[in-house]
Amino acid sequence: MKLKADLMMIAWELTRSCNLNCLHCRAAAERGPYEGELSTEEALAFIDEVVSFSRPVLILTGGEPLMREDVFTLARYATGKGLRVVMATNGTLITPEIVSRMREAGVKRVSVSIDGATPQSHDAFRGVNGAFEEAMRGIRYLREGGVEVQINTTLTRRNVKELDSFIRLTEEVGAVAYHIFLLVPTGRGKEMKGEEVSAEEYEQVLERFYDLSKRVPLQFKATCAPQYYRIAAQKGERLRERSRDALHTFTRGCLGGVGFCFLSHRGDVQPCGYLEVVAGNIRERGFREIWEESELFQKLRDPDNYRGKCGRCEYRVICGGCRARAFAATGDYLEEEPLCPYEPRRSKDVGLA
Repeated sequence: MKLKADLMMIAWELTRSCNLNCLHCRAAAERGPYEGELSTEEALAFIDEVVSFSRPVLILTGGEPLMREDVFTLARYATGKGLRVVMATNGTLITPEIVSRMREAGVKRVSVSIDGATPQSHDAFRGVNGAFEEAMRGIRYLREGGVEVQINTTLTRRNVKELDSFIRLTEEVGAVAYHIFLLVPTGRGKEMKGEEVSAEEYEQVLERFYDLSKRVPLQFKATCAPQYYRIAAQKGERLRERSRDALHTFTRGCLGGVGFCFLSHRGDVQPCGYLEVVAGNIRERGFREIWEESELFQKLRDPDNYRGKCGRCEYRVICGGCRARAFAATGDYLEEEPLCPYEPRRSKDVGLA
């Protein structure tokens, strides 16, 4: 029997080209050009197929999405088809004219990645001097132009102690949301081996992040950190299957292949950008068929397939463990999450409210 799943979000790598050289980049992106990127016609056809059966949030990402010439053509078309369109950028290419084009194309929110709370720490992470100041300027233009801003941070050992500073910065620049990502050693991030926080530090960070979420008037979300949802459940948080805002639906940890997928610049469909296992390519199979029927996604949707501690855990339904981190550590995306210190006490699954 095929396991159905509502498609809540798609992260679409419009281009792999990027103007920065970030230490942790999952795509090891450079300026390019990269051969084989989807054409405008193929991209528009993909949007048509998506809206034929679903209404997910469409996250336009990269590389750096602003380096794709038809980015606003695609954003405008998706908006016209009824999709909520948001964009993930490094912020350095944003100008008042770009902001105006974003608004005209219906982009509802822009996330800007800030990985150091000071110019020195951010620029070192991003590999380009001046990246912090350029990102801050881009954020200012977005705010002045009336576009919602979200700040994203990839946490590693080198910046984890800046968590409180990141949150203060997020408030100071007028952003509405703060999202943390825990490093997954893929792409250029493999070269940062040893910079991941330990399992114990990981747990402490997520505990702290949860406590801050109850005191700070921002939208908080942890990504690539599925244990956050186990911690929230342990603290009495009621998790739900759906919400009006998929960006902040409090559902479960690892959504790869369950409510979320990633489309590469060449049309490969993956559970997420960090789990480099391909469910199919839209040039060869229909996207709907891939989402609904691929063997990869079917396996990910059934927690009975999880191995090790994840398979025994009472929180496996609402956590799921990071499948990408399991794959990077063991070569098996169904293995246990390697950065989870929790010891299962399963009598029955803790489900959704």
